[in-house]
Amino acid sequence: MKKHIALLRGDGIGPEIVDSAVEVLKAVAVKFGHEFTFTPYLIGGSAIDACGKPLPEETVEGCLAADSVLLGAVGGPKWDTLPGHLRPEKALLGIRSAMGLFTNLRPAKLYPALKEECPLRPDIVEKGFDIMIVRELTGGIYFGERGYREGKYGEEAYDTEAYSRMEIERIVRVAFETARKRRKKLTSIDKANVLETSRLWRKIVHEIAAEYPDVEVADMLVDNAAMQLVRNPAQFDTIVTSNMFGDILSDEASQITGSIGMLPSASLNDGTKGLYEPIHGSAPDIAGQNKANPIATILSAAMLLLYAFDMKAESDCIVNAVDKVLNAGLRTADLCRVGAPLTCTEMTQKVIENL
Repeated sequence: MKKHIALLRGDGIGPEIVDSAVEVLKAVAVKFGHEFTFTPYLIGGSAIDACGKPLPEETVEGCLAADSVLLGAVGGPKWDTLPGHLRPEKALLGIRSAMGLFTNLRPAKLYPALKEECPLRPDIVEKGFDIMIVRELTGGIYFGERGYREGKYGEEAYDTEAYSRMEIERIVRVAFETARKRRKKLTSIDKANVLETSRLWRKIVHEIAAEYPDVEVADMLVDNAAMQLVRNPAQFDTIVTSNMFGDILSDEASQITGSIGMLPSASLNDGTKGLYEPIHGSAPDIAGQNKANPIATILSAAMLLLYAFDMKAESDCIVNAVDKVLNAGLRTADLCRVGAPLTCTEMTQKVIENL
């Protein structure tokens, strides 16, 4: 196969970890007889520095023309004082909207080799967990009406959450299909005791559940879900929730895996094209020092092969290589307790050696 991938290296450690994933993809292409080509585009702070805006039109056009997109990370203190519409993070919302990426898949898995890194009690860790969080990505409060106004106590700011039936139905169907391919258990997380958007969300989940009698469905309030993720994460299989709740809960789930540097994600639309990225940030404090953990981005590349190109064997090859590296006790600085940690490039090479 010949496939073209747009690269959004971004800021901080973004260039380092994207380059690592590209090296792994090149090795996979050789092993399986594919041809992958890559074109870099600017996004985030690097785009602001180069052309004055976080998401240039050229970047959007390049991503839409590519077969898939691999993203590193955006943002950093250098750009924290800019107005909202010029912040690097605005580029993430913009590219998701431009590509119609309404589904975010965030797996949170406790690797047996990393059990000691999990901050939970040993009896909880022994159960293990393997969770898929299905987050709605282009609706809700992040995309709602916002602004400043004169309020009851003077100046106030406001952000509005709104969800249409269509937006809820399409993400819920993705979640049911995802659960059906896993352990057939779906937990829908909302705040239906307070929010009207959550009441509509819950109503639609129950309606669609009738079409999936083989999937066990449960509702859970978001505050309880935050507690249950650290109390008994093994109870969860597939989770579906709104944009903001999914953002928060998936970051919580990442921490109980031992390191946020391990977790990939896939942002998808109705077709096969998508955007793949690690869920961690740009880590400007270690940028350019070759200390970053590239595994989350490498696993994002594995998700790209699986979801965008339907290359299951190739994707499994990467996942298995990462397992071998971890089982051999090899660690980057974020995971290393004993001995010398591997650099970003050394860890990348070890993964390639184990392909």
